[in-house]
Amino acid sequence: MSALRDALRDLPDAVFADLLESDEGYVLVVDLPGATAETTEVLVEDGRIDIEGRREKAVPEGFEYVREDRPLFLDAELPLPSDADGAGADAEIDRGVLEITLPKRAREASRTIPVDDADDEGDA
Repeated sequence: MSALRDALRDLPDAVFADLLESDEGYVLVVDLPGATAETTEVLVEDGRIDIEGRREKAVPEGFEYVREDRPLFLDAELPLPSDADGAGADAEIDRGVLEITLPKRAREASRTIPVDDADDEGDA
């Protein structure tokens, strides 16, 4: 998970993100003001989360930009935590706040492996 934490620190200053963790999984919260479900795509692939968001900016009639600092697009590529189950990920956006839920993979239960005596195999 430290790789994801480090990657979040490297996001542009205009991108605000939080990472939460529980015993069951992670929640990544990314502010995408002006973005909607139709203009946002989240892809989990090859141990990474790719977020592509496009915000809508309306210019009132008769006005033009004097200064424009809010980008129209956000592209972020973040590593998945090593214990996250990308196949079980879920995403939801509400009023420009994207929440990506990543469950943790179930730990394999330990089991005893029977050990056979090699001499017994030929004595049938």
